[in-house]
Amino acid sequence: MDLLHIVRQGVAERFLRYVQMDTQSDPQSKFVPSTLKQKDLGRLLLAELQEWGIEATIDDYGYVVGRLPSNAGPDLPVLCFCAHQDTSPDCSGAMVKPQWHPQYDGRDLFLDAERQYVLGLVNAPELLHQMGNTIITSDGSTLLGADDKAGVAEIMEAAKQLVLHPEWKHGPLVFLFTVDEEIGRGVDHLDLKALGADWAYTLDGEERGDIEDETFSADSLTLHIHGISAHPGFAKGRMVNALKVAGGILHAASTSQGAPEYTEGREGFVHPVSIQGNAEYCTIQWILRDFQTSELDGWAAQIEEFARIATSAFPGSRYEVVREQQYRNMKETLDRYPFLVEHAAEAMRRAGVTPRLRSIRGGTDGSRLTAMGLPCPNLFAGGHHFHSRTEWVSVEDMGAAVMTIMHLASLFAEEPHYPSV
Repeated sequence: MDLLHIVRQGVAERFLRYVQMDTQSDPQSKFVPSTLKQKDLGRLLLAELQEWGIEATIDDYGYVVGRLPSNAGPDLPVLCFCAHQDTSPDCSGAMVKPQWHPQYDGRDLFLDAERQYVLGLVNAPELLHQMGNTIITSDGSTLLGADDKAGVAEIMEAAKQLVLHPEWKHGPLVFLFTVDEEIGRGVDHLDLKALGADWAYTLDGEERGDIEDETFSADSLTLHIHGISAHPGFAKGRMVNALKVAGGILHAASTSQGAPEYTEGREGFVHPVSIQGNAEYCTIQWILRDFQTSELDGWAAQIEEFARIATSAFPGSRYEVVREQQYRNMKETLDRYPFLVEHAAEAMRRAGVTPRLRSIRGGTDGSRLTAMGLPCPNLFAGGHHFHSRTEWVSVEDMGAAVMTIMHLASLFAEEPHYPSV
């Protein structure tokens, strides 16, 4: 049995095991990690790494770090591979029941018995590249969790194979598994100095061959809306309903061409993600996204204009805005270290994969790591339809990602000298 076949089998079995553990993060939680169940997966990863003889730790925050020493001599750069353990709060991640679809032939895949959730070439044209491959989905009642348990499984399988195959020469490696990435807190408590890595890659991308060196810049914005409460039986001339003000703001946002439903490519967007409150007071949480950081001011101004118009229609109401930075486009930094993309492309070619440089309409832990001083492009993990019940991944793509990781580890051992960050 050749190594690629072993890798595909191993990463698939690992992935199926990991996705059945509920690790959904919670944006309303003030704890770190936001949900303790993320540590359930973390402890499993810790045990597996230690079983293979890899030094590994899990800290109070839930970060799992494994370290594999160099087998190619001293003074080589420390390379980190990173993936996140949590799944999105946008769709249930509890009781995931993965479905196995071997030898895909182009016909629709029905995820549930009622045929309510379907995956096919109409809603997933990327399946054209998967003829004959094995597709994994959920049963339609939950998301699958390929974002980012595909990345977790791929890094773990690569770590195991590098231990089993010492003929694959590599420098010192760090395997990092973060928490709360889906709610924008993935590396909030990470100690980069203690991590000790020189360069890094996240495995959190989509289609086979993708290398992403550019992400959105991102801010969050909280819109506080104040109304006036009164007993509804005696409300005439007294009540000003904050929820109705919010309704006017959301209606304006729904018809704006800046909504994500109407944008693509390099276009940014503004998006309401949640609303909470009552007639007296409510809040709307928003996210602002654009490849040009300066454009975020325009998206924030658009929300304020919606709020100004809506509150003017309800005399006595008022609003306040609180805006916070989330992450920034990593391209300016990564352009100073072109070998990171070049090495990723060469590793993919060695793995039989055609590389493709892309910008990602989102963000990764790599965005934050790059800003913190650890340059970190993002590589494909093979998942598609993230945050939805039709999320899917192919076994062959996961196997290709594992081989890419192993070739990358070898490439960094071949060239010992790199510029300083």
